[in-house]
Amino acid sequence: MNLKNYLEREILLILQQKFEISMEKLEIQTTRKEFEGDYTLVVFPLVRFMKLKPEESAAAIGEILLENQIIAKFNVVKGFLNISLLPEMFSKALFTYQEKIADTGNKIIVEYSSPNTNKPLHLGHIRNNLLGFSIASILETAGNEVIKTQIVNDRGIHICKSMLAWQKFGNQETPESSGLKGDKLVGKYYVEFDKQYKDQIKTLQSQGWSEEEAEKSAPLINEARNMLRDWEANDQSVRSLWEKMNQWVYSGFQQTYDRLGVNFDVVQYESETYLLGKNIIEKGLEQGVFYQKEDGSVWIDLTEEGLDEKLVLRSDGTSVYMTQDIGTAVERFKKFNMDGLVYVVGNEQDYHFKVLFLILKKLGYDWASNLFHLSYGMVDLPEGKMKSREGTVVDADDLMDEMVNTSQEIAAEAGKLEGLTDQEKEKLYEIIGLGALKYFILKVDPKKRILFDPKESIDFNGNTGPFIQYAYVRIQSVLRKKQPTDMDLSDYKFNDIEKDLIKLINEFQEVVQKAAQEMSPAIVANYAYELTRSFNFFYQNYSILNAETSLEKQVRLHIAKQTGIHIKKALHLLGIDTPERM
Repeated sequence: MNLKNYLEREILLILQQKFEISMEKLEIQTTRKEFEGDYTLVVFPLVRFMKLKPEESAAAIGEILLENQIIAKFNVVKGFLNISLLPEMFSKALFTYQEKIADTGNKIIVEYSSPNTNKPLHLGHIRNNLLGFSIASILETAGNEVIKTQIVNDRGIHICKSMLAWQKFGNQETPESSGLKGDKLVGKYYVEFDKQYKDQIKTLQSQGWSEEEAEKSAPLINEARNMLRDWEANDQSVRSLWEKMNQWVYSGFQQTYDRLGVNFDVVQYESETYLLGKNIIEKGLEQGVFYQKEDGSVWIDLTEEGLDEKLVLRSDGTSVYMTQDIGTAVERFKKFNMDGLVYVVGNEQDYHFKVLFLILKKLGYDWASNLFHLSYGMVDLPEGKMKSREGTVVDADDLMDEMVNTSQEIAAEAGKLEGLTDQEKEKLYEIIGLGALKYFILKVDPKKRILFDPKESIDFNGNTGPFIQYAYVRIQSVLRKKQPTDMDLSDYKFNDIEKDLIKLINEFQEVVQKAAQEMSPAIVANYAYELTRSFNFFYQNYSILNAETSLEKQVRLHIAKQTGIHIKKALHLLGIDTPERM
């Protein structure tokens, strides 16, 4: 039973039957600590319908609730009705926690990751993937059908740079011969290209060229441009090399995704979508949405909307990224018959998505209002900013290794792993280390920039993943000694701490729906932390297994079990596993 929903149903019924007032929603909050009560009805929105003063309106509703034996007691503070529930409502809530959120009937695509095939995944990709996977899980739990997708950036000059460097300097090196993951091997040659290119620029500058001239005319960059033209002309030797090196990268990416615990239902490739959108631009040109300049390029004027003029087709007829994104969005809505699309992309692309969504609205697509850019801030390390061309990026695999190694060191210091096999210990280190990483990233509002400190994230105290995992483990330890049994708890007088925990457990659905509406896994993370803190306070102040009466023991066992279930459910939405021992 959801206590807030129960109260809302009863009060709406009273308003309809006694006051002939029909409303869909009421504002009901958990009562603030300084006041007596479990839940508070905000009465001010009802005053104009009831034609009474706020205090009188609150008292009138409270009296009927009391008379109908729906509540134990009430008090009024100005326009707020503070309600104390009947004790049996808490026992009902404890036993009927598994209400499912109703299906919305909506189908939503969540696009995330979308890497380039010229380098391995890095720390920025970790935040992207964790946000995308988590918000997909939250939306699904909130009753939506979700399709997880990525569009792989597998074409362009940057891809050709890696290919050319491997061709010129690679000596036929492969992932097998080098012992490197495929994405790392390709990334190595992306860095090598940059190194050789800079050397060529310096040589030309020493011969009297300006820096700008040297950058444009260095032999290596011209060879890369020629390779891109050959790729676009479908040259078989270039395409064959491109396919081979891309497969190396995909294999490497998959290993990283598997370890990070993320996946996709549909994978699209830019090499297959980059021509999409051209026909839409042509139709928009006929409709007057776009205009053509003398050089043949096509633009849209968004200055009236506070934006600028945006190029959508170059003078030679080739697409820009905006063109592709328009075409891909239209194709997705046609193919999947979906109701919404969420783009998980860093905040450096905020302007791009404002323009994209506005263009699609101007083109007359009704669904354009259901597009959402889940914009997130960058991730920094104490050492400073990352630069992929120079090979100073924080590699995703290396970071995961560091997190697991750190968890091993801390677990060894704690010395609580006696009786576990080496294999069980390794699995535990992985769960703790990656749980710490995921929680630290996801507990922060997506819009905010993060300074990621691996050591801080794995602390067993404070607002961290291991702190929450440890509370779950503590609960399982209690339940291994004694499982709760079904018995009548209606006569039990719950204390305030027990009530607070039950109310928190009861908020899970509300938290999921709020996180889905606001597109923020941080709401779920903070719920998991508050639930853990409340349980720890309860655990430290009240004995479970040595309770004074068997009834008291059963109540506390049930509370512990439900807390564990909801900690696990919350962490699951963040992609975090829960160990049985720590």
